[in-house]
Amino acid sequence: MNDRDRERAPIRVLIADDQDMVRTGFRFFLDAQPDITVVAEACDGEEAVTLARRLRPDVCLLDIRMPKLDGLEATRMLAGPDVAAPMRVVVVTTFDLDEYVYGALNSGACGFLLKDSGPTLLAEAVRAAAVGDSLVSPSVTVRLLKHITAAQGRKHGQGRAKEAVATTPASSVPQDPLTERELDVVRLVALGHTNAEIAASLFVSLSTVKTHLTSIQLKLAARNRVEIAAWAWRTGHADGPA
Repeated sequence: MNDRDRERAPIRVLIADDQDMVRTGFRFFLDAQPDITVVAEACDGEEAVTLARRLRPDVCLLDIRMPKLDGLEATRMLAGPDVAAPMRVVVVTTFDLDEYVYGALNSGACGFLLKDSGPTLLAEAVRAAAVGDSLVSPSVTVRLLKHITAAQGRKHGQGRAKEAVATTPASSVPQDPLTERELDVVRLVALGHTNAEIAASLFVSLSTVKTHLTSIQLKLAARNRVEIAAWAWRTGHADGPA
């Protein structure tokens, strides 16, 4: 660990999964990182919520299918729209694309990661969430949000579509118009790019990207970049040129 790492407090992580081997594997890898420490483990959603509220970790890694309280409800209780001080939750799941992932988005998750994504991506997701960024498995990002858009097109005839609509609470009509550069940022967010990748693509600084994202969230009344991405797919702004 270098001097810079020593100056920074490590990112405090809670892991919730009902499989001992998964928790052990996640802890082993994350604790080996110089800037991350696992402060708690939970084997069910109820325990996860209790520990998270008591310890206030920087990032909560939650599985979806857990006993007592599933990951969706636990996410809603920790990061939902009614939570006064929402936590940063990353859903780590084996489910690539189904109603569970839709529900996680609606419940306030700031990131999605598949369990087979690998340890490096896991650490990157934790670091991204800790600084208010988000890392979503690319295979989930585009497919999930496209399905949300497709579901909305069927909303008059299918109950499932109504559920999908509820997962994209950002306003369809911005409170103030987005600038061309903000729309460029929105498109790249919708494609799953990180802040650093957006900065490189648009030839601007990282701080400029963060400034744009802050403005975009205010204009769209979006809680996080996942809702920004959902808005982009819903309104057709995910396909325009950057």
